[in-house]
Amino acid sequence: MWFFARDPVRDFPFELSPDPPEGGPPGPWVLHRGRKKATGSPVSIFVYDVKPGAEEQTQVAKAAFKRLKTLRHPNILAYIDGLETDKCLHVVTEAVTPLGMYLKERAEAGGLKDLELSWGLHQIVKALSFLVNDCSLIHNNVCMAAVFVDRAGEWKLGGLDYMYSAQGNGGGPPRKGVPELEQYDPPELADGSGRAVREKWSADMWRLGCLIWEVFNGPLPRAAALRNPGKIPKSLVPHYCELVGANPKVRPNPARFLQNCRAPGGFMNNRFVETNLFLEEIQIKEPAEKQKFFQELSKSLDSFPEDFCRHKVLPQLLTAFEFGNAGAVVLTPLFKVGKFLNAEEYQQKIIPVVVKMFSSTDRAMRIRLLQQMEQFIQYLDEPTVNTQIFPHVVHGFLDTNPAIREQTVKSMLLLAPKLNEANLNVELMKHFARLQAKDEQGPIRCNTTVCLGKIGSYLSASTRHRVLTSAFSRATKDPFAPSRVAGVLGFAATHNLYSMNDCAHKILPVLCGLTVDPEKSVRDQAFKAIRSFLSKLESVSEDPTQLAEVEKDVHAASSPGMGGAAASWAGWAVTGVSSLTSKLIRAHPAAAPAETNVPQRPTPEGLPAPAPAVVPATSTTSGHWETQEEGTDTAEDSSVADRWDDEDWGSLEQEAESVLAQQEDWSTGGRASRAGQTSNLDPKSESDWSSWEAEGSWEQGWQEPSPPEPPPEGTRLASEYNWGGSEPSDKGDPFAAVSSRRETSAQPRPDSWGDDNWEGLETESRQGKAELARKKREERRREMEAKRAEKKAAKGPMKLGTRKLD
Repeated sequence: MWFFARDPVRDFPFELSPDPPEGGPPGPWVLHRGRKKATGSPVSIFVYDVKPGAEEQTQVAKAAFKRLKTLRHPNILAYIDGLETDKCLHVVTEAVTPLGMYLKERAEAGGLKDLELSWGLHQIVKALSFLVNDCSLIHNNVCMAAVFVDRAGEWKLGGLDYMYSAQGNGGGPPRKGVPELEQYDPPELADGSGRAVREKWSADMWRLGCLIWEVFNGPLPRAAALRNPGKIPKSLVPHYCELVGANPKVRPNPARFLQNCRAPGGFMNNRFVETNLFLEEIQIKEPAEKQKFFQELSKSLDSFPEDFCRHKVLPQLLTAFEFGNAGAVVLTPLFKVGKFLNAEEYQQKIIPVVVKMFSSTDRAMRIRLLQQMEQFIQYLDEPTVNTQIFPHVVHGFLDTNPAIREQTVKSMLLLAPKLNEANLNVELMKHFARLQAKDEQGPIRCNTTVCLGKIGSYLSASTRHRVLTSAFSRATKDPFAPSRVAGVLGFAATHNLYSMNDCAHKILPVLCGLTVDPEKSVRDQAFKAIRSFLSKLESVSEDPTQLAEVEKDVHAASSPGMGGAAASWAGWAVTGVSSLTSKLIRAHPAAAPAETNVPQRPTPEGLPAPAPAVVPATSTTSGHWETQEEGTDTAEDSSVADRWDDEDWGSLEQEAESVLAQQEDWSTGGRASRAGQTSNLDPKSESDWSSWEAEGSWEQGWQEPSPPEPPPEGTRLASEYNWGGSEPSDKGDPFAAVSSRRETSAQPRPDSWGDDNWEGLETESRQGKAELARKKREERRREMEAKRAEKKAAKGPMKLGTRKLD
């Protein structure tokens, strides 16, 4: 029978890296890089080869193996696995670098900051305090070679080869036999008796002083050099002198040394150390303390080391969100730390958390995600956007909070390039149609128009043909002046997407109507656009061969490169009007009233002024918030010029700033006349948008019905005639409603986009109906009184206790 011996080194679940060894502490150990075979995760492997005749060193190595395996502390080198055979010892720890090598590498890159050094020394002193005060152990080997640094920049204490018990039950300190290590022994051990040692920590604190000197000044040449502090910071010098004093009795306990350095003005009293100490105890902190900590963390991250942010702060942020219910407060520091990650790490660590955050119902979480989307949008792939993010984002279009609706619209600028055909051309257009036609916030309607112009190049050719002309035409009839400006600029920015037929028959008629707009800013932009479109038509008329070149983009497939013309004007409209929306929301916490009493566009000088329209009696909400806020708040926003054919198209903020002044110039009745005027919203245009929501058609949205001629004097409405019935008809005259609709303001209603009812005619003809209803009630009252009088006369008064017999 054959027995096959298995090699334990070959079966060991870790393997050494083929790279040359990194070295290690002076002594028998050699430090190798390694990795775990199953996962490939990096580790460090300390290897000791057993040699004949070196029994003493072998015993020291085995003792270090045992100590490292049994001691567990955050500041002591973390043991993972080990292998002990007759030929070798393998000790696997977390991936670390010797401190000497780490300092050398960082010196070539600019050196370590005092913040990092203060926290590193804090960790080593804390490890010594644990050994001396909690375990009654003397390390006996504190020096540069016994300290290691992990990937997060955390300092770990190793080199446990010569450790012994402070209680003396394990014998005295083992003999080192290594001259490089013996130079760190305190002077009181020179006699060899050890009688001068008064405290158990005195020798280790002397060695700590040697470590501090080497960290700031380099390798220690001789013990006499300790008298000169060199580059040691002034705030640390007094405490350093206590460590290297000749009298061992005055050397402080490690715990007291930490306390002294953490005092106000001390070397270890800084934001970096405080942040690390909080992170170590974050699991036992109160929720309010965590919220405050994460809010203040973002300000400090810029001064913290990159490795520390990636490997220590980031895991704590992810844990706090996933298990600690930290909420939206972790988003700002999370995305700030995410800048230090490469694309692969970002996909693995940040994106899963972001996707999960989008499904949150917390409004603060949602609005912060939308505001900071530009920081992570490039890491999102199209399937993730369409299946896991967009379905949650679109809920913001229907939110009752105007700030969330606005941020949702702005986020579409970033999401549109990654949306599929159904989400972009169908779902998103439905929500845009509803917002532009019915949202009660003027700036949000304006931003919707701007965003549509920006993403127009991503739409399919059929959707562009059906949507853009109708949408921008609708915007030019908006009572909010910046929305009308945005409609004009939308036409200009997407000029290459229209055929010459559309330019002549659809766009120019709309723009010509704006040349008598009450706002000079709207008129100026309209004239510029008209001249540009006319120039384009004239060039094709002069040379018909240019038609194919001019219309090359009309039927082209969606392409990001086609959006260059819209890029310049989309930025100013979104960022500029957003501040106005925010101020309106702050000024009016409740939902802002709809624009019902909007100034009617007056007629320029030289034209007969139309009679002011009558405002319905039931409409009591005022639209003054538009003109007042528009004239004051938008002045603070920066202006960005739009350019088409090297022509300055102006700034929305500048035009919005002059709205109020222009209204005063054009209005003949001042504020008194404003209350009795209405907007010129076209009912045909609004109804077409509503029908598109239900039927998916914008094709007729650009058409304007000719205004109906006023009826001759003496003409009566159809409802005023008695058509043969016994009583007057209780139904309103639909023709009267149509005729009066031009005189009433078309107030946007925050209905859902799918609720496409047709009660607008009855609502807008309230005056005629109110009169009919009043007459009907009066007639009914007289009829009931006559019937009651007739019954009373026929039967007489009833007596108490008698039953009425029919």
